Amino acid sequence: MNKNDSGSAVDGRSMLRRAFLAAGLLWLVFMALRYGVIENDLLPRGCGPGGSDSSLSCWLTWLLTQSFLEQRLGIVALVFGVLGFLGGIRLCAWIGWLTGIVGLVLYSPDYAAVGALLGLFTLLRIYMKC
Repeated sequence: MNKNDSGSAVDGRSMLRRAFLAAGLLWLVFMALRYGVIENDLLPRGCGPGGSDSSLSCWLTWLLTQSFLEQRLGIVALVFGVLGFLGGIRLCAWIGWLTGIVGLVLYSPDYAAVGALLGLFTLLRIYMKC
């Protein structure tokens, strides 16, 4: 494909490759977290509510649990995906896309799927202007 005057077609494809590479790497990391740590019951037990224990592992366990409790991660992806889609905001689209990928892995598929798709559609619209 030839470059147009601004060279955006070639740059756009490069950015989309980066988007899919980032999503793939993020997916691998969080799949390892889900099946290697969460599903194998390797999270610490006996932590106080709200990560009140002083250990870093208890605080990280609380934070991880809060991210997928009531699909909060999916709702974050949806909000950023909608903001990116309606406003054409590149940063919001990236956050919606990547947070949606993480939400799909970490038990928040309903809202995360929509947020990821809206973010991806926005990235396609922004970067594939020919």
